[in-house]
Amino acid sequence: MFEEREGRFARRPDLLAIEEPLELRIAGLPSDRPRVLTVTMRTPGHDFELAAGWLLAEGIVAGPGEIRSVRYCQDPVLDAEQRYNVVTVELSPAAGAALGRRGAITPRLTATSSSCGVCGSSSIASILERSRPDRGAGRHEALPAPGSARFAYREVLTWPERLRDAQAGFSATGGLHAAGLVGRSGRLLVVREDVGRHNAVDKVVGWALQQADRQQGLGLPLSGCGLVVSGRTSFEIVQKAMAAGIDIVASVSAASSLAARLADEAGITLVGFLRAGGAVVYAHPERLVLE
Repeated sequence: MFEEREGRFARRPDLLAIEEPLELRIAGLPSDRPRVLTVTMRTPGHDFELAAGWLLAEGIVAGPGEIRSVRYCQDPVLDAEQRYNVVTVELSPAAGAALGRRGAITPRLTATSSSCGVCGSSSIASILERSRPDRGAGRHEALPAPGSARFAYREVLTWPERLRDAQAGFSATGGLHAAGLVGRSGRLLVVREDVGRHNAVDKVVGWALQQADRQQGLGLPLSGCGLVVSGRTSFEIVQKAMAAGIDIVASVSAASSLAARLADEAGITLVGFLRAGGAVVYAHPERLVLE
């Protein structure tokens, strides 16, 4: 690459964030044939977590017990390198049969970009309706229930710096987003990076699914846990947090209007422009303990 410094161009090597397509297939349906669900552009790594987290967010699975296995493609028509760009998730027999009866699969047969995971859905309105906690019974007015999780505001202000310290890929390339899961103890449990913000969130949620499956005490829903993301917070990121049962979503940048609307209706605390000196709270500030 060429880089300009003080009016002079110099040639030097550079590290770039990797972006490759990932085709997600599902198996274990009554048809007994794997079915293509979506193609997303992602940074390779933690692909099985990405697949599991995406299925949970889309409502195709409800928990770790519904996933029998996750594997890379063994299709002999693909060359060895491309096989690592195809992941097949096999559902448990009960989950596959139930999904077949519901007929709930709507493939996204167009490629999903690394910046927008909602592209390809029939309408944002249908996603919002599916995600509503009250399923169309009117606006969700209730505040978080008594005894539900609370978060120390000053502690939340430290989340972006802790996330940034764990972003090895961003430090090397400057081209990756990140998502981190803050546990009930306040510890940053896991950080995942990707060229797409929504992919990073799927990887984090998929990791939590795997931990629950291994009976390591995390469990779903992730009530009492927080999600911290780099960049802005879109509607889909809040949707994914809601599917996982996360109580608070925080980011270093702004939230979109639909993200704030869904967080308000779902009872999720949504925080943006998170800095050491302050933040903007878009929804449910009552979860934050100020003193």
